[in-house]
Amino acid sequence: MNDLSGVRWFKSSKSQGGETCVEAAHLIGGSVGVRDSKLGELSPILVFDGLVWDRFTTAVKRGRFDRP
Repeated sequence: MNDLSGVRWFKSSKSQGGETCVEAAHLIGGSVGVRDSKLGELSPILVFDGLVWDRFTTAVKRGRFDRP
């Protein structure tokens, strides 16, 4: 992964500052990076294609992964 020092990481507006948060960032080329907020810059970064990320977040918003 290239230098990410200028990347702006953000948490969900639903985050209550708990310990189970992740941060996401829009990366060059349209991809999205995701990391563990507790580890910050020390966290490994998962990188997703922007379209895949959009489909995932849409499914989350629609309750696709909610427990019965």
